[in-house]
Amino acid sequence: MIKNKGISLNKFVVQVRGNIVSDMGGEKVMLSVENGKYYNLGEIGGEIWDLIEEKIPVNQLISLLKSKYNVVQTECEEQVISFLDLLVEEGLIEMSDN
Repeated sequence: MIKNKGISLNKFVVQVRGNIVSDMGGEKVMLSVENGKYYNLGEIGGEIWDLIEEKIPVNQLISLLKSKYNVVQTECEEQVISFLDLLVEEGLIEMSDN
């Protein structure tokens, strides 16, 4: 099982509320009201953002993305966990055990 700074496949992930998000030409951009920073989540990052509006297990998030895109399981896991790790560092998402 892949593990990165506390992010593992069996953890649950959810957005932190209070961010202003907009769709700009197919890419999601966001303003964090909490830290005053702008983020360009991109197309797939924006899709991940939409999928984590409600609490979801990381492994289910990866399965949803893998079924939509032609990507190898390990590559999908690494990319998603890396992206989630960045969101955690910025305080934009919360991780939990259930």
